[in-house]
Amino acid sequence: MKEKIQKALDKIRPMLQADGGDVEFVDVEDGVVKVRLQGACAGCPMSQMTLKNGIEKILKKEIPEIKSVESAD
Repeated sequence: MKEKIQKALDKIRPMLQADGGDVEFVDVEDGVVKVRLQGACAGCPMSQMTLKNGIEKILKKEIPEIKSVESAD
């Protein structure tokens, strides 16, 4: 599953990098993916929206076993 998550994050990464940010995969346990937002995304007031409406939505679509995506910070 970790490899699937990395591949899905690689699809998302260019959008985040265009705004000066990035995402790092930390861990997955019981369908809950932990990621760390980096760069401009780390301090952005919209980061929670990016996490839930962007990253989580795409990961759930690509990998149905995923229940949620949370910040590892």
